[in-house]
Amino acid sequence: ELKLDAAAIRAGDKTTVAADRAIKDKLLTADEAAAVPEITVYNVPAAGAFAMFADPEQVSWAKVIGVLFILVLYVTMVYGPIAAILVEMFPTRIRYTGMSLPYHIGNGWFGGLLPATVFALSAYSGDIYYGLWYPVVIAAMSLVIGTIFVRDTLGTDLHAKT
Repeated sequence: ELKLDAAAIRAGDKTTVAADRAIKDKLLTADEAAAVPEITVYNVPAAGAFAMFADPEQVSWAKVIGVLFILVLYVTMVYGPIAAILVEMFPTRIRYTGMSLPYHIGNGWFGGLLPATVFALSAYSGDIYYGLWYPVVIAAMSLVIGTIFVRDTLGTDLHAKT
């Protein structure tokens, strides 16, 4: 088990140690430690300590690109129809303000503050997953409010002045 002293930096349940120290404590082999100057060691109760680091040679780049492609596909599924929906929702006279205000409040305030809010909620509760309820609650509220207040525009003249 890893012994803490002045050479180790303790932060919660993980410790950052020099690579030569990780070799001495038999957490890494010399070949594994050759590429990194220091390593983060995770202390798990009743399981001892283990080192975790990413090996670029073992990354499945096809899977990474696949996941990114799926995420971009989801974004286009949202942003494609949103322009048409926002244009249809407001009369010509107030269309620009009517479109931009909710769009920028939604993206700026809720989206922009999402990482900080999620982190704050997780730090407050001590549960790393607790902050994920924030986007779930916002999405549920958006669904309910949208279902109640977004009107059907079928047959509405989009160029009307009222």
